[in-house]
Parts: sequence; structure tokens; C-alpha cells
Amino acid sequence: MSLLTTWRKSSYSGSHGTSDCVEVASMEEAVEIRDSKSLSTPHLTVSKDEMAALFIRIKAGGLDL
Repeated sequence: MSLLTTWRKSSYSGSHGTSDCVEVASMEEAVEIRDSKSLSTPHLTVSKDEMAALFIRIKAGGLDL
């Protein structure tokens, strides 16, 4: 098991540390979500099924973002 976590963020968020965004990391059974400007604060953990359900609702227009 690797102790390194690969965090990813949108290519639209910029690369110079001046953009507010979230980063995600895919783990074995969950998805980790963190604030890119506050890396030392706690992050959220959701199951892959919960994350998939969120994306389905967003794509279907089920959430007013």
C-alpha cells in the first residue's frame, strides 16, 4: 500500500496558487476532498458511490449550484 496520495484539481483553476479550488484524491474505496488553499485542515471523505451519485445529480440539473 502506498502512503503517497495523488491530489488532482481542475486545469481551469490555474497553477500559480492564486485560485480557490478543491482537490480530490481517489483512494481504494473512497474519494478524499480538500481545500487547495488550506492543505493542513481536515478533508472530507466520501464513498465512491456517493461521489458518483453527486455527479449524476449535478449533470441531471438536480442541484442548483
